[in-house]
Amino acid sequence: MISRDMASTHNSKEILEKHNQETGGKVHTRFPPEPNGYLHIGHAKAMRFSFTLAEDYGGNCYLRFDDTNPEKENEEYINSIKNSVGWLGYKPYKITHTSDYFDKFYNWALQLIKMGKAFVCHQTKPEMAQSREQMTDSPYRNRSVEENLTLFENMRLGLYEEGECCLRLKVNMQHPNPCMRDPVAYRIKYHSHPHVGDKWCIYPTYDYTHSLADSIENITHSLCTLEFEIRREIYYWTPDTLGIYKAFEWEYS
Repeated sequence: MISRDMASTHNSKEILEKHNQETGGKVHTRFPPEPNGYLHIGHAKAMRFSFTLAEDYGGNCYLRFDDTNPEKENEEYINSIKNSVGWLGYKPYKITHTSDYFDKFYNWALQLIKMGKAFVCHQTKPEMAQSREQMTDSPYRNRSVEENLTLFENMRLGLYEEGECCLRLKVNMQHPNPCMRDPVAYRIKYHSHPHVGDKWCIYPTYDYTHSLADSIENITHSLCTLEFEIRREIYYWTPDTLGIYKAFEWEYS
């Protein structure tokens, strides 16, 4: 099943020209498991789709570890996934980690704050859940750019407790899709990371990083199962807002 057409999925002529220069016009896919456990049969299906599509069209497939939850991830799972991919006969074009791009994600978060598209929120989880259900704005939504930059820097410096605050994308709290109701982009986690160590105490979320990592790696076809249907709109919102390359999403069941 091919994803539905939305205005936010379209790339400009200039962005596409740059993308094609960097890819040589080849198909680029990615198999992006989170290293928080061992692979199962569902992963094998996803792996096959990603690797064989690229191979069938003379392209490349990345093995990218979606490592944004350090308390659940470790080197044992990373090595196990590498071994499983090789055992099934696939050879990645490159092995990357979402955490390879943490600096870029952080700088893009600063850019979004300066654009008035992100804010630091001090709501508790129950308060946030209630406001999303009722489609009401967070009381912290209209903080100034200057205040948000200061608060986000304080988050990075470790001046808050876990769960005390987070960075949210300012999308639309009245949106019919709950994933678009100001999703969280960064949260505080005091855990050492298996790939980047102790550099960060704020970690980006899957909803924030997934499309951005695809953009960085010039992924042409972002393959996903139907369970991610509800997240497609937020997948496109961030790169569209930043004015950067957007991959084309394909769905399969």
